[in-house]
Amino acid sequence: MYRETNTRSLAKGFSWRFFATSVTVVIVYIFFGRLDLAIAAGIVETISKVALYYVHEKIWQRVRWGKKKLEPFNLWFTGLPMSGKSTIADLVYEKLKTYQIPIERLDSKDIRDLIPGIGYSREERNRHMHRVGHLIKTLQNNSISTVASFVSPYRESRKAIREMVKNNVVVYIKADIETCKARDYKGVYAKAMSGELQNFSGINDVYEEPTHAEIIIESDKMSADEAAELIVRYLKKHYIKI
Repeated sequence: MYRETNTRSLAKGFSWRFFATSVTVVIVYIFFGRLDLAIAAGIVETISKVALYYVHEKIWQRVRWGKKKLEPFNLWFTGLPMSGKSTIADLVYEKLKTYQIPIERLDSKDIRDLIPGIGYSREERNRHMHRVGHLIKTLQNNSISTVASFVSPYRESRKAIREMVKNNVVVYIKADIETCKARDYKGVYAKAMSGELQNFSGINDVYEEPTHAEIIIESDKMSADEAAELIVRYLKKHYIKI
């Protein structure tokens, strides 16, 4: 979360005192009819109470009573290629940033660009998911939540992620294979069906549907904006109680 800086505390103090002192000057002038006395009273009050307000703020910053730590969460989007995972995850991420919580966006393409040559066999995918899990765990140790989108086709790798990280929320973006093919602007499904791509989830490799997803989005029955709003509402109910 964010720490109150000394500059911000001072700015708040001066803005409040400007308003409050103006009221004091008016009240003194009304009662005594002397502008010089009213201005002097306002100056003395301003100097003393700005200092007192600053000290008061610093004391309360050190008091833990009444503060509630926002525990980091991991929003894990899974689904077939072209099911709409990244699109919805991007929208959710942008909405969550408006709550000013520490949060990072992780997408399979970006991670694979950083670690080339990972491979797509079951063993390689599971090993890769463990790397991602360690990354999320490290971010959570620094109170940073994550929005992650990965095909993650195997139940064992999704189970490993759930066991490794805190507050894991699985979002299954459900779409049938024909819908995904129709959205295939990259042509990857055609390449998989022709044999050019191997270990492609849904074509020449399995996609094991989640059995314990916290949220299921049928992306052919709901717009991306509607899905993002539903997911954010879930997070506000369970994790972002601010």
